[in-house]
Amino acid sequence: MAASFASGSSPPLRPENIVHQTISTSTRPAPSASSKSNTMNRILSFVLAAIVGMLAGCASRPSFEPEPEVATPAPSAATPWAGGTIQHPRSRWTPVAWTELPGFNDDPLFEAWNAWIKSCERPGPIFAPLCSEVRRLSIGSGEEQRAWMQQRLQPYRVDALQGPTEGLLTSYYEPVFEGSRLPSATFVAPLYRPPATLGQRKPWYTRQEMDTLPEARAALAGREIIWLADPVDALVLQIQGSGRIRVTEPDGRQRVVRLAFAGTNDQPYKSVGRWLLDQGLIRDASWPGIKAWIAQNPQRVNELLWANPRMVFFREEALPELDAMFGPRGAQGVALTPGRSIAVDPGSIPYGTPVWLASPGPLVPLQKLVMAQDTGSAITGAVRADYFAGWGVEAGELAGRLKQPLKLWVLWPK
Repeated sequence: MAASFASGSSPPLRPENIVHQTISTSTRPAPSASSKSNTMNRILSFVLAAIVGMLAGCASRPSFEPEPEVATPAPSAATPWAGGTIQHPRSRWTPVAWTELPGFNDDPLFEAWNAWIKSCERPGPIFAPLCSEVRRLSIGSGEEQRAWMQQRLQPYRVDALQGPTEGLLTSYYEPVFEGSRLPSATFVAPLYRPPATLGQRKPWYTRQEMDTLPEARAALAGREIIWLADPVDALVLQIQGSGRIRVTEPDGRQRVVRLAFAGTNDQPYKSVGRWLLDQGLIRDASWPGIKAWIAQNPQRVNELLWANPRMVFFREEALPELDAMFGPRGAQGVALTPGRSIAVDPGSIPYGTPVWLASPGPLVPLQKLVMAQDTGSAITGAVRADYFAGWGVEAGELAGRLKQPLKLWVLWPK
């Protein structure tokens, strides 16, 4: 997730010019989805009501560190309150009218349907019965999709069990860098596969020990996947947990691959921005401020990097053309959709839940349908979301600056 470099979470990245990225696809009118009989609606409503207390739960982990082959969370209990209110471990849901959702009639819902169909690849037990209808409506009009949602779903306002009802929205993204299979005078910063001895020592060596101890260096020998030109870019990719690399192969061919999270050294994450602030070296802990300090102090780059003992290891994934429009897999186990996927606290909102998100700005006013498909160690609390901005420089600029108030409504089957 992206917040200030001075925070204990993920730092801001390349925030010079903000461009909001979402996937835009064209739509065309189509016949509305076929309706169920009244009898079937009553039966399905009864079944959904019977299992509404069974919600997905999962331990929190960094959204920028997606675990491989994450299983769909098993249902856990949620307690219905009087008047239809539902309590979760970290939030309370209060039923509201559709008119309470700001901008509901204005959102181009077909953009969100890409993310919803992805969720239907690994749906939880609550939403699985609706997936056939969701797929049929992928060719429906916005009016048909809106009418279906109002017929089949009930909006609930998400509130904290205690404290303010307004929360925090931040953002994260997938970096894009140039890389090489072999080291050279230009490409000097390696990105590693997990070492064979990773599970034999917990925590494993720190970042500094990996650079200086002979036994740590020996364990990493031959584990290099790709080399980057800038060790600070390598740190950025490790913080975000995945990235796209335009790699030059030994035969001179170029292609784009994805490096996905495959493990860590189990050392704590420490903010390099916080380190710079604590030492009085900068007053501006934004990415431009940190870059300016690095340019003036190139001899201290290792000292800066070693301030964060955490190291992330990767695995390489092919990036087929059809998959290039989606991001890495989130905690739900499905590919993220730019502008329509968020990371949440699963103790507040289960994975695969459609969520109405509203944030007034000041950077980017947002009122839209998104899907809860990821989580993060810093994404905790009832009204908390990390917005997947996409990939590349422009997405990084947005992710680096987005930090603004938030309100959330979950859309739950009736």
